[in-house]
Amino acid sequence: MFLKFVGNLFTKLRVLKFTNYTTSNLDLKYFKLSEFDCPCEKGSGKKMNKKFLEKLDYARHNAGIPFKITSGYRCEEHNLKVGGRVGSSHIKGLAVDIAYYGSRERYVILNALINVGIKRIGIGKSFIHCDIDNLKDQDVIWLYN
Repeated sequence: MFLKFVGNLFTKLRVLKFTNYTTSNLDLKYFKLSEFDCPCEKGSGKKMNKKFLEKLDYARHNAGIPFKITSGYRCEEHNLKVGGRVGSSHIKGLAVDIAYYGSRERYVILNALINVGIKRIGIGKSFIHCDIDNLKDQDVIWLYN
């Protein structure tokens, strides 16, 4: 019976994808973890990937303009509600959407993200999606309809 339990536990652990979640000692200059919360789950900003947030903070520093986060971590239910894709990088804490106003702001944000090594970017009419999901195609920029 114990062996069956251990076998089932290993099976469950194999399918889990671990993310480098943030810790309480994360020192962000430009963001609060609450900015990345899913609307359904207060405090869920702590589920964001630490390395990603450090890159984002550095990009914000380089840009010299505020980054308004419109979507950070998403629970699966909220992701479906907003039309997010199955397997979205937001669910893994590896993606954010940043609002922008005008072509100059869009350029400054894009330039800053690319310069810190963020290699997956989507451009919408009023937001920029960026993520560091290594399980997806790298060095890509796409447009949203």
